Amino acid sequence: YRNCIKRIIDIIMSFLGIIVLSPVLIVLSIFIKMTSPGPVLFKQERVGKNNKNFKIYKFRSMRTDTPKDVPTHMLEDPEQYITKIGKFMRKTSLDELPQLFNILKGEMSVIGPRPSLPNQYDLNELRNKNGASSIRPGLTGLAQISGRDELEIEVKANLDGEYAMEITLFKDIKLFFSTILSVIRSDGIKEGKIE
Repeated sequence: YRNCIKRIIDIIMSFLGIIVLSPVLIVLSIFIKMTSPGPVLFKQERVGKNNKNFKIYKFRSMRTDTPKDVPTHMLEDPEQYITKIGKFMRKTSLDELPQLFNILKGEMSVIGPRPSLPNQYDLNELRNKNGASSIRPGLTGLAQISGRDELEIEVKANLDGEYAMEITLFKDIKLFFSTILSVIRSDGIKEGKIE
């Protein structure tokens, strides 16, 4: 399952997701363009399968003068950079929808560890040790439904490794529906430095 079948499911789900959600993608694109200067999409270097970097796509939820390559939860005062529509998109995770194209391209999977920044050295090192870097990063994963931004690096990496060791269709289905519930409740979303 973890290779061929999982990839086929990723292609089907991302393709159908793009088609079904195309009205939402269009409306959000218009709102972003109308409410703040800058591009609709935010592209950023992330670490992919086997530590191969790729450009992740997101709807731009922050101003163009936001410090680059800094995770939002590490910013001193992220609220000053988040746009009005961005606040809504981040709370509902709608800013992540363009990653359906990353999944379709084969850079990501629907389920897997969230792709890290190249400069998150501690997280990347731990993922290398526990095998989590050997699989495609995901739109959502075990760490996402277990605390998300509130998790410490070691805990997040352990959950990523736990998932990488045992990838099954049943687990992916469970994580997919758990993510929907987590998004509805806005679980684990933390803006700004975690003390």
